[in-house]
Amino acid sequence: QVHLVESGGGLVQAGDSLRLSCVVSGRAYHVGWFRQGPGKEREFVAGITSTGSQPFYADSVKGRFTISRDTAEAPVFLQMDTLVPEDTAIYSCAASKLPLKNHRHLYDYWGQGIKVTVSS
Repeated sequence: QVHLVESGGGLVQAGDSLRLSCVVSGRAYHVGWFRQGPGKEREFVAGITSTGSQPFYADSVKGRFTISRDTAEAPVFLQMDTLVPEDTAIYSCAASKLPLKNHRHLYDYWGQGIKVTVSS
């Protein structure tokens, strides 16, 4: 059984930073962060391989967000800098058996999600 638990969300102002954490129990998986804004579909944000050696990003967050993990068993962090109101969403982490995937249907296990609100 694989469980994912997110933490670190909250309310911030535009230009601020926030760091999300995702703790994954069970075997080592490739992990992705997704988000779903109000009235929008869930979209890929960033992903990282099980060893942490290969991060990858959606174009919308490239240069502002950083995903990281020290080991396969360590939490996965999403450092979000220079936040804008369009980043407001429910952020979820997910685990996949396949590396370097950005499609939500290729992720097998999901956390419950955590709310991030960016005010203007």
